[in-house]
Amino acid sequence: MNISAMVAILAFLISAAATSTLLRSPEAMASSAEMAAVVPAFRQALKSAFPMPPSGAFSAAAMTPALAQETTTATTEAAAAAGPGDFSLGSPDAPVKIVEYASFTCPHCAHFAEEVFKPLKRDYIDTGKVHYTLREVYFDRYGLWAAMMARCGGELKYFPVADILFSTQSEWAATDDPTVAIGNIRKIGLTAGMTDAQLDQCLNDAPMADALVKQFEANMKADQVEGTPTLFINGEKHPNMSYDDLKALIDTALAG
Repeated sequence: MNISAMVAILAFLISAAATSTLLRSPEAMASSAEMAAVVPAFRQALKSAFPMPPSGAFSAAAMTPALAQETTTATTEAAAAAGPGDFSLGSPDAPVKIVEYASFTCPHCAHFAEEVFKPLKRDYIDTGKVHYTLREVYFDRYGLWAAMMARCGGELKYFPVADILFSTQSEWAATDDPTVAIGNIRKIGLTAGMTDAQLDQCLNDAPMADALVKQFEANMKADQVEGTPTLFINGEKHPNMSYDDLKALIDTALAG
Protein backbone atom coordinates (compact mmCIF):
# COMPACT_ATOMS: atom_id res chain seq x y z
CA MET A 1 0.00 0.00 0.00
CA ASN A 2 1.34 3.46 -0.88
CA ILE A 3 1.62 6.16 1.74
CA SER A 4 0.16 8.46 -0.81
CA ALA A 5 -3.09 6.56 -0.42
CA MET A 6 -3.82 8.96 2.44
CA VAL A 7 -4.95 11.58 -0.07
CA ALA A 8 -7.99 9.50 -0.97
CA ILE A 9 -8.53 8.31 2.60
CA LEU A 10 -8.52 11.82 3.98
CA ALA A 11 -10.92 13.13 1.39
CA PHE A 12 -13.29 10.36 2.33
CA LEU A 13 -12.86 10.63 6.09
CA ILE A 14 -13.56 14.34 6.25
CA SER A 15 -16.44 14.25 3.81
CA ALA A 16 -19.70 15.03 5.60
CA ALA A 17 -21.52 12.74 3.18
CA ALA A 18 -19.50 9.62 3.98
CA THR A 19 -18.25 9.64 7.54
CA SER A 20 -19.33 6.07 8.27
CA THR A 21 -17.10 4.30 5.73
CA LEU A 22 -13.33 3.95 5.37
CA LEU A 23 -11.39 3.48 2.16
CA ARG A 24 -8.14 1.73 3.01
CA SER A 25 -6.45 0.61 -0.22
CA PRO A 26 -6.52 3.27 -2.96
CA GLU A 27 -3.71 2.94 -5.48
CA ALA A 28 -2.94 6.57 -6.38
CA MET A 29 0.55 7.90 -5.70
CA ALA A 30 1.24 11.10 -3.78
CA SER A 31 4.31 13.30 -3.77
CA SER A 32 6.29 14.19 -0.65
CA ALA A 33 4.68 17.63 -0.78
CA GLU A 34 1.22 16.07 -0.79
CA MET A 35 2.26 13.85 2.10
CA ALA A 36 3.36 16.87 4.13
CA ALA A 37 0.05 18.54 3.41
CA VAL A 38 -2.24 15.66 4.30
CA VAL A 39 -0.66 14.20 7.43
CA PRO A 40 -1.82 17.00 9.77
CA ALA A 41 -5.34 16.71 8.33
CA PHE A 42 -5.15 12.93 8.75
CA ARG A 43 -4.43 13.40 12.44
CA GLN A 44 -7.42 15.69 12.78
CA ALA A 45 -9.62 13.20 10.92
CA LEU A 46 -8.59 10.38 13.23
CA LYS A 47 -9.66 12.41 16.23
CA SER A 48 -13.29 11.93 15.26
CA ALA A 49 -12.90 8.21 15.95
CA PHE A 50 -12.48 8.50 19.74
CA PRO A 51 -13.25 7.55 22.38
CA MET A 52 -14.04 3.95 21.53
CA PRO A 53 -17.17 2.36 23.00
CA PRO A 54 -16.85 -0.13 25.87
CA SER A 55 -17.30 -3.83 25.25
CA GLY A 56 -20.79 -4.72 24.11
CA ALA A 57 -21.70 -1.13 23.24
CA PHE A 58 -20.62 -0.59 19.66
CA SER A 59 -22.91 2.27 18.69
CA ALA A 60 -22.13 4.69 15.89
CA ALA A 61 -22.84 7.60 18.22
CA ALA A 62 -20.21 6.38 20.67
CA MET A 63 -17.54 6.47 17.99
CA THR A 64 -17.77 10.12 17.01
CA PRO A 65 -16.82 12.38 19.98
CA ALA A 66 -13.64 14.42 19.56
CA LEU A 67 -10.31 13.32 20.99
CA ALA A 68 -10.18 16.40 23.18
CA GLN A 69 -12.16 14.76 25.98
CA GLU A 70 -10.82 14.26 29.47
CA THR A 71 -8.57 11.26 29.88
CA THR A 72 -9.00 8.54 32.40
CA THR A 73 -5.68 8.95 34.24
CA ALA A 74 -2.76 11.33 34.49
CA THR A 75 -0.46 8.34 34.02
CA THR A 76 -1.56 7.70 30.44
CA GLU A 77 -1.25 11.40 29.66
CA ALA A 78 2.32 11.44 30.91
CA ALA A 79 3.22 8.27 29.01
CA ALA A 80 1.75 9.60 25.80
CA ALA A 81 3.54 12.93 26.20
CA ALA A 82 6.87 11.13 26.58
CA GLY A 83 6.36 9.37 23.25
CA PRO A 84 5.02 5.83 22.79
CA GLY A 85 8.15 4.47 21.05
CA ASP A 86 8.43 1.29 18.97
CA PHE A 87 8.69 -2.43 19.71
CA SER A 88 11.78 -4.45 18.81
CA LEU A 89 13.04 -8.01 18.67
CA GLY A 90 16.55 -9.40 18.89
CA SER A 91 19.75 -8.38 20.58
CA PRO A 92 20.38 -4.62 20.78
CA ASP A 93 24.03 -5.52 20.12
CA ALA A 94 23.28 -7.29 16.82
CA PRO A 95 25.52 -6.04 13.99
CA VAL A 96 22.59 -5.45 11.64
CA LYS A 97 19.72 -3.17 12.58
CA ILE A 98 16.49 -3.37 10.57
CA VAL A 99 13.55 -0.99 10.92
CA GLU A 100 10.36 -1.83 9.04
CA TYR A 101 7.65 0.74 8.41
CA ALA A 102 4.40 -1.19 8.19
CA SER A 103 0.65 -0.81 8.56
CA PHE A 104 -1.63 -3.46 10.00
CA THR A 105 -4.09 -2.73 7.18
CA CYS A 106 -1.54 -2.89 4.35
CA PRO A 107 -1.86 -6.09 2.24
CA HIS A 108 1.78 -5.88 1.11
CA CYS A 109 2.81 -5.72 4.77
CA ALA A 110 0.75 -8.82 5.53
CA HIS A 111 2.52 -10.63 2.70
CA PHE A 112 5.89 -9.44 3.98
CA ALA A 113 5.04 -10.65 7.49
CA GLU A 114 4.31 -14.14 6.19
CA GLU A 115 6.89 -14.59 3.47
CA VAL A 116 9.82 -12.45 4.65
CA PHE A 117 9.60 -11.68 8.35
CA LYS A 118 9.14 -15.28 9.51
CA PRO A 119 12.33 -16.62 7.90
CA LEU A 120 14.10 -13.37 8.88
CA LYS A 121 13.23 -14.01 12.51
CA ARG A 122 14.26 -17.64 12.32
CA ASP A 123 17.57 -17.13 10.53
CA TYR A 124 18.78 -13.76 11.78
CA ILE A 125 16.80 -12.27 14.67
CA ASP A 126 16.68 -15.38 16.85
CA THR A 127 20.36 -16.06 16.17
CA GLY A 128 21.50 -12.65 17.37
CA LYS A 129 22.53 -11.29 13.98
CA VAL A 130 19.68 -8.80 13.45
CA HIS A 131 17.91 -6.36 15.72
CA TYR A 132 14.45 -5.68 14.26
CA THR A 133 12.06 -2.81 14.96
CA LEU A 134 8.49 -2.49 13.72
CA ARG A 135 7.54 1.14 13.13
CA GLU A 136 3.79 1.52 12.78
CA VAL A 137 2.09 3.42 9.97
CA TYR A 138 -1.59 4.41 10.19
CA PHE A 139 -3.42 4.60 6.88
CA ASP A 140 -6.79 4.63 8.61
CA ARG A 141 -8.67 4.26 11.87
CA TYR A 142 -8.60 0.46 11.65
CA GLY A 143 -4.82 0.41 11.57
CA LEU A 144 -4.57 2.79 14.52
CA TRP A 145 -7.06 0.81 16.59
CA ALA A 146 -5.23 -2.43 15.77
CA ALA A 147 -1.94 -0.90 16.89
CA MET A 148 -3.47 0.35 20.14
CA MET A 149 -4.83 -3.11 20.85
CA ALA A 150 -1.49 -4.79 20.05
CA ARG A 151 0.32 -2.38 22.37
CA CYS A 152 -2.22 -3.08 25.10
CA GLY A 153 -0.61 -6.46 25.81
CA GLY A 154 2.84 -5.00 26.36
CA GLU A 155 6.18 -6.21 25.05
CA LEU A 156 5.54 -9.92 25.59
CA LYS A 157 2.33 -9.97 23.55
CA TYR A 158 2.99 -7.27 20.97
CA PHE A 159 4.66 -9.34 18.26
CA PRO A 160 2.45 -12.43 18.69
CA VAL A 161 -0.59 -10.14 18.36
CA ALA A 162 0.98 -8.36 15.39
CA ASP A 163 1.41 -11.75 13.72
CA ILE A 164 -2.29 -12.49 14.20
CA LEU A 165 -3.28 -9.09 12.84
CA PHE A 166 -1.23 -9.59 9.70
CA SER A 167 -2.18 -13.24 9.14
CA THR A 168 -5.91 -12.60 9.59
CA GLN A 169 -5.98 -9.12 8.03
CA SER A 170 -8.34 -10.20 5.25
CA GLU A 171 -10.84 -11.26 7.93
CA TRP A 172 -10.84 -8.65 10.68
CA ALA A 173 -10.36 -5.64 8.37
CA ALA A 174 -12.73 -6.78 5.62
CA THR A 175 -15.62 -4.52 6.56
CA ASP A 176 -16.77 -0.98 5.88
CA ASP A 177 -18.49 -0.86 9.28
CA PRO A 178 -16.22 0.56 12.01
CA THR A 179 -18.29 -1.07 14.74
CA VAL A 180 -17.66 -4.48 13.17
CA ALA A 181 -13.97 -3.71 12.76
CA ILE A 182 -13.49 -2.70 16.40
CA GLY A 183 -15.40 -5.80 17.47
CA ASN A 184 -13.06 -7.95 15.39
CA ILE A 185 -10.02 -6.20 16.85
CA ARG A 186 -11.29 -6.74 20.38
CA LYS A 187 -11.81 -10.44 19.68
CA ILE A 188 -8.15 -10.75 18.69
CA GLY A 189 -7.15 -9.03 21.91
CA LEU A 190 -9.33 -11.34 23.98
CA THR A 191 -7.90 -14.36 22.18
CA ALA A 192 -4.41 -13.13 23.08
CA GLY A 193 -5.32 -13.09 26.76
CA MET A 194 -6.30 -9.46 27.30
CA THR A 195 -9.37 -8.65 29.37
CA ASP A 196 -12.35 -6.52 28.40
CA ALA A 197 -11.26 -4.00 31.04
CA GLN A 198 -7.76 -3.78 29.55
CA LEU A 199 -9.12 -3.33 26.05
CA ASP A 200 -11.60 -0.67 27.19
CA GLN A 201 -8.80 1.29 28.79
CA CYS A 202 -6.40 0.96 25.85
CA LEU A 203 -8.90 1.68 23.09
CA ASN A 204 -10.27 4.69 24.97
CA ASP A 205 -6.81 6.13 25.63
CA ALA A 206 -7.21 9.33 23.62
CA PRO A 207 -3.86 10.91 24.64
CA MET A 208 -2.04 7.77 23.55
CA ALA A 209 -3.86 7.75 20.22
CA ASP A 210 -2.86 11.35 19.64
CA ALA A 211 0.74 10.62 20.67
CA LEU A 212 0.92 7.64 18.30
CA VAL A 213 -0.24 9.71 15.35
CA LYS A 214 2.18 12.51 16.23
CA GLN A 215 4.99 9.97 16.40
CA PHE A 216 3.94 8.45 13.08
CA GLU A 217 3.82 11.89 11.51
CA ALA A 218 7.32 12.81 12.74
CA ASN A 219 8.87 9.48 11.74
CA MET A 220 7.43 9.50 8.23
CA LYS A 221 8.62 13.04 7.63
CA ALA A 222 12.10 12.45 9.06
CA ASP A 223 12.71 9.25 7.09
CA GLN A 224 10.85 10.37 3.94
CA VAL A 225 8.91 7.13 3.76
CA GLU A 226 6.48 6.98 0.83
CA GLY A 227 5.10 3.45 0.99
CA THR A 228 4.83 0.31 3.07
CA PRO A 229 6.57 -1.87 3.76
CA THR A 230 9.75 0.23 3.74
CA LEU A 231 12.94 -1.11 5.30
CA PHE A 232 15.96 0.59 6.79
CA ILE A 233 18.98 -1.70 7.01
CA ASN A 234 21.69 -0.12 9.10
CA GLY A 235 20.17 3.23 8.23
CA GLU A 236 19.91 2.67 4.46
CA LYS A 237 16.40 2.83 3.00
CA HIS A 238 15.07 -0.03 0.85
CA PRO A 239 11.66 -0.79 -0.68
CA ASN A 240 9.64 -3.97 -0.24
CA MET A 241 11.60 -7.04 -1.33
CA SER A 242 11.72 -10.83 -1.30
CA TYR A 243 13.40 -12.78 1.46
CA ASP A 244 16.21 -13.82 -0.89
CA ASP A 245 16.96 -10.18 -1.69
CA LEU A 246 16.84 -9.19 1.96
CA LYS A 247 19.04 -12.12 2.94
CA ALA A 248 21.65 -11.02 0.40
CA LEU A 249 21.72 -7.51 1.86
CA ILE A 250 22.02 -8.81 5.40
CA ASP A 251 24.79 -11.23 4.50
CA THR A 252 26.69 -8.43 2.79
CA ALA A 253 26.32 -6.24 5.87
CA LEU A 254 27.48 -9.08 8.13
CA ALA A 255 30.51 -9.75 5.93
CA GLY A 256 31.52 -6.09 5.89
